[in-house]
Amino acid sequence: MDPATRPVDMLDAEAATAEVARLAEAIGRANKAYYQDDAPEISDADYDAMLARLMAIEARFPALARPDSPTQGVGARPASGFAPFAHARPMLSLENGFAAADVLDFEARVRRFLSLAPDEPLVLTAEAKIDGLSLSLRYEGGRLVAAATRGDGSTGETVTANARTLADIPHRLPPGAPDPCEVRGEVYLGWEDFAALNAAQDAQGQKRFANPRNAAAGSLRQLDPAVTAARPLRFLAHGWGEMGRLPADTQFGMMQAIAGLGFPVSDTLERVEGAAGALAAWARLEARRPGLGFDIDGVVYKVDRLDWQERLGTVSRAPRWALAHKFPAEQALTRLMAIDIQVGRTGALTPVARLAPVSVGGVVVSNATLHNEDEIARLDLRVGDLVAVQRAGDVIPQVLGVRTPPDAHAALSPFIFPDHCPECGSAAVREPGEAARRCTGGLSCPAQRLERLKHFVSRRALDIEGLAVRSLEQFIAAGWVSTPADIFRLPARRASLAALDGWGEASAANLAAAIESRRAPALDRFLFALGIRHVGEVTARDIARRWASWQAIEALLDALVAHDPPPAPGESPERHGKRLAEEWAARVEVAGVGPEVARALRDFWAEPHNRATVRDLLALVAPAELLHEARASPIAGKTLVFTGTLELSSRDEARATAERLGARVAGSVSSKTDLVVAGRDAGSKLDKARALGVDVIDEQAWTALVSEASHASGA
Repeated sequence: MDPATRPVDMLDAEAATAEVARLAEAIGRANKAYYQDDAPEISDADYDAMLARLMAIEARFPALARPDSPTQGVGARPASGFAPFAHARPMLSLENGFAAADVLDFEARVRRFLSLAPDEPLVLTAEAKIDGLSLSLRYEGGRLVAAATRGDGSTGETVTANARTLADIPHRLPPGAPDPCEVRGEVYLGWEDFAALNAAQDAQGQKRFANPRNAAAGSLRQLDPAVTAARPLRFLAHGWGEMGRLPADTQFGMMQAIAGLGFPVSDTLERVEGAAGALAAWARLEARRPGLGFDIDGVVYKVDRLDWQERLGTVSRAPRWALAHKFPAEQALTRLMAIDIQVGRTGALTPVARLAPVSVGGVVVSNATLHNEDEIARLDLRVGDLVAVQRAGDVIPQVLGVRTPPDAHAALSPFIFPDHCPECGSAAVREPGEAARRCTGGLSCPAQRLERLKHFVSRRALDIEGLAVRSLEQFIAAGWVSTPADIFRLPARRASLAALDGWGEASAANLAAAIESRRAPALDRFLFALGIRHVGEVTARDIARRWASWQAIEALLDALVAHDPPPAPGESPERHGKRLAEEWAARVEVAGVGPEVARALRDFWAEPHNRATVRDLLALVAPAELLHEARASPIAGKTLVFTGTLELSSRDEARATAERLGARVAGSVSSKTDLVVAGRDAGSKLDKARALGVDVIDEQAWTALVSEASHASGA
């Protein structure tokens, strides 16, 4: 089972450590996209699920809870375009709840913490949770002196000049206001204003905003306040930061006082009693949601008494005295107009639903991802169906299912997922155990062109210095490069290249020289550079050592393609495919190449586009043959592991020597290991080798063996 989907209580320490690292990286990336770039990459629901999983793992394995864990902070560091602002009091996040049970649990935790008697009332406030950008406004001497975004909770971005353009934000407070006075709330856009803004973007040929939250965040975080002033932003207060004095002793009373200072406060704010009252308020707001005129994604409950809030305090990134009770994603019905197939940069075919435009939660939805062909089959989607659509986490649209009457649905044609790439016409294959179908066009597929060329020229492949991504994009846009062979035609364009933006005579000459120096690449680098699926550096090296020349490898690939016998009587397609892959692997005759790699090699070469592309390339380059003498070495074809401290040579030198003599160097000991070279202070690898009965020698014996092997092979 994939560790990412394994229940937390089934994780061991090693899997938990890896999962914590994965989740921390993914959450950090999501925080940057949401808080800094105003361009969320995942849904709120997916984000909440990752954060909850990380919290659960840290609770089960306390030693893995790092000080810089996303569970200990809020948001992301401020962007570099704005001056930092240190919040006098942290701008905390809120704990999320998704079901009635979460609200009941919230009340129980508060009562338990405060030791409240069962019959003592617990008054809460409830108000709509606006989906906007958090903003803190600081007043000193009654004047607005600073406005700052949340940032990472401790330090935000100074946006004072922009905030002053919002009509809802007073520049001066009335006499008697607390000093200092920090008021906090959300900046947002109403639906009508959002639609008008996007219409204006269309009229000016500018990119449309994805949703009101992104538009509001992007508008407030403009370096030019005039741009912010032109956008119809609004502000709604929901709390406070540092206060010279508190004008009330309850949450509700404080918000009334803040309203009295001239700040807009939500008309959804009310006092309720306990979880039962909170859930009733949630139901009322869910019913009101479509008519509010702006996006909300839940209801926020807060303990009303401020002295109780003080006693409850905070835990990690959230106060104990508040809960955000999220709404389920909104849904709508619309017509499935088409299913388009998009080809990703790595060749994966992804189906996209084209929908009759429909408003879902204030956002007009016309496209939705369908993930893969299994999802289409599971839902039995057919073009023309009436379908239910929701915005998952109120961000990413998804199709929930068919709502067409059965007779009408049966009359529609089932969707046939393509078995050829819509971009290049190459076969699209689905490997056993994988959800995605992938184009085998590789080097010849326009959708994969940039990624494939980046790989081809990369340091571990042909290592052509000076061919950065920007350069490749320039050459593709100019129509000069579409295949790897075109790269070797660039030296003939030196004059035109020197005239390109950012280039000159010297840089053009340097690039031409770098390309010319790679016309005889090492065979293993050449094979790796082709970007064949599952053929990494080690596998390419193993194949190159076994077959020694491109002519021999090409003959092998031709043999794999030719070996395609029909199924035996009664043999299932699955068993037939598995048997063929095993037979292809046997023909490759390389220890590290199993059925999966053999199938990838065969699929690559079976595609005419790929054969034509490689042969075009071979007219311009000549991969260097490997010395056959290395195959005569007594350690050729064996798997070695080095462990401990080597004193007569470096680990890198020892590895290079072993590989030069035809051996394969692995990083861990297994039953397939032939020899372990143990240096000083060798540890667990040595113990495992002895337990498995693997041959072990010391460094002196290794040096003698190298001398013998070099003499035997002539290397």
